[in-house]
Amino acid sequence: MSAASPAATVLRTELRLFGREPAALFWVMLSPTVLLVVLGLIPSFREASEDLGGRRVIDVYVPVAVLFALIMAGLQAMPPVLAAYRERGILRRMSTTPVRPATLLTAQLVVHGAAALVSSLLAITVGRLAFGVALPENLAGYAVALLLAVAGTLALGAAVCAVSRTQKIATAVGSAVFFPSMFTAGVWVPVQSMPDTLRRIVEFSPLGAASQALDAAASGGWPAGAALGAMALWTAALTGAAVRWFRWE
Repeated sequence: MSAASPAATVLRTELRLFGREPAALFWVMLSPTVLLVVLGLIPSFREASEDLGGRRVIDVYVPVAVLFALIMAGLQAMPPVLAAYRERGILRRMSTTPVRPATLLTAQLVVHGAAALVSSLLAITVGRLAFGVALPENLAGYAVALLLAVAGTLALGAAVCAVSRTQKIATAVGSAVFFPSMFTAGVWVPVQSMPDTLRRIVEFSPLGAASQALDAAASGGWPAGAALGAMALWTAALTGAAVRWFRWE
């Protein structure tokens, strides 16, 4: 048996378990696109707006739908699963087997990160086909911003899990972080439409910086160094916090 086989087996198992959860499949994989479609059906959202530099509201909501997918995967889906594994003693028992607990944690990160990326691509595709939203003009910049956003959101979810002793606590803490993240991602009000002072504050948050970076790349520019730097710093800080506070049992 190859050294990679246990890790591959755990990953396949976690993929199957994720696929058997209808709630996770809907909220992570479909709800961002459903949100985009609902907003796109509003006639005024398909009209050019001077406040958005001639763009339509639906144009700026595609990156928001992308971030919504990341939030659902990182904050709502992953922390309760990891906390449940620890609460039931699964991580502790795995420490006595050739499959280390870190293998399971890595598989969870891969599964939810991949699900978020697939959901993001679905939202981008539906935005293009259903509402004529232009594809990102700077694909390289968009990819860099998206991968940083995925890493930051998963790090935030891991930190939530690290401070939550039980599945119920993880769900509660994740929900508490969920709503501010939704706001800073621009789900309720696009970041571009926020008052200047509020927008500058929001853009220093993990999701606010991600919104700025994705929007810049979608418009053809390269994401601002300040936005990418903020995302990288948040990812590093949250990863460090998760590693410091996480307990196997």
